[in-house]
Amino acid sequence: MADDRDRTEQLTDDERKRRSFLRKVMWSSAGLVLAESALAGLALFWPRKVEGFGSTIRAGRIQDFEIGSVTRFRDGKFYLSRLPEGFIALYWKCPHLGCTVPWEPSRGQFACPCHGSIYERTGQNVAGPAPRPLDYMEIQIRGDEIWVNTGAIFERRVHLDEHVTRV
Repeated sequence: MADDRDRTEQLTDDERKRRSFLRKVMWSSAGLVLAESALAGLALFWPRKVEGFGSTIRAGRIQDFEIGSVTRFRDGKFYLSRLPEGFIALYWKCPHLGCTVPWEPSRGQFACPCHGSIYERTGQNVAGPAPRPLDYMEIQIRGDEIWVNTGAIFERRVHLDEHVTRV
């Protein structure tokens, strides 16, 4: 121990400057790592802007959709079906096994390519192994615009008139 103290006292000015520099670099690096960790931890609590599926999506104006039309919205993973009494937003996932169900305009029906379930434009299942109709999403009418909340998905046992948003 005495030898170490003697050696420290015998250091040249250049050696002391080098040791001092290296000590400052080490503590600065440790401080930088701690600061980055604290910022990353705080970022976990910062809300993110949700877009696309899981958020509320502007579908368009009421007059943009003809009665009987079915429009696909890729970002929201839904179809907007325009019925004589209003609108219904249908989640495109088959309730049987989760396949994406395409709209077939030539047949006027949704047809699941996986197991053959058939649905009407209201989402009501009419054939195949699907146990219930397509799920539907909440629709809000703001002025003359249609907004679909893709984060609010509802299951149903049968299609009812109350599932349709009146216009």
